[in-house]
Amino acid sequence: MTAATRRKSRELAMQMLFQADVGKQTPEQVRATFWKAGDEVEAEVRGFAEDLFRVAVAHQEEIDELISANSRHWRLERMAAVDRNLLRMAIGEMLGFKSTPFPIVINEALEIGRRYSAPESINFLNGVLDAIARGLIPK
Repeated sequence: MTAATRRKSRELAMQMLFQADVGKQTPEQVRATFWKAGDEVEAEVRGFAEDLFRVAVAHQEEIDELISANSRHWRLERMAAVDRNLLRMAIGEMLGFKSTPFPIVINEALEIGRRYSAPESINFLNGVLDAIARGLIPK
């Protein structure tokens, strides 16, 4: 799988998490409506996006606790929805796909953030993800 393929999967997973969050939809409802007939998404891209979404949903309570513990002065529900779900996607990858080095996960999340988040969010996202990654590295 190429870097571009993986980035597209990460973007789609973040969008699925956003849809579930903002639309107050269950994971099943998201899956039923997210992939439109006629949308030509490579099986590899869709598969990794679905895997990221599944892991982030399965670990959402743990992920949200990590975000809350590492985002001083920001309550989860007060964060921009894009930022919140980008963090969920990236942390889900850190938890569920340990073969991907954390610096790559963080860099990819920041690149996606540059496309979807406000410019002032990038330092915030970097700080939170870096703190969580340091906490997840085995001692």
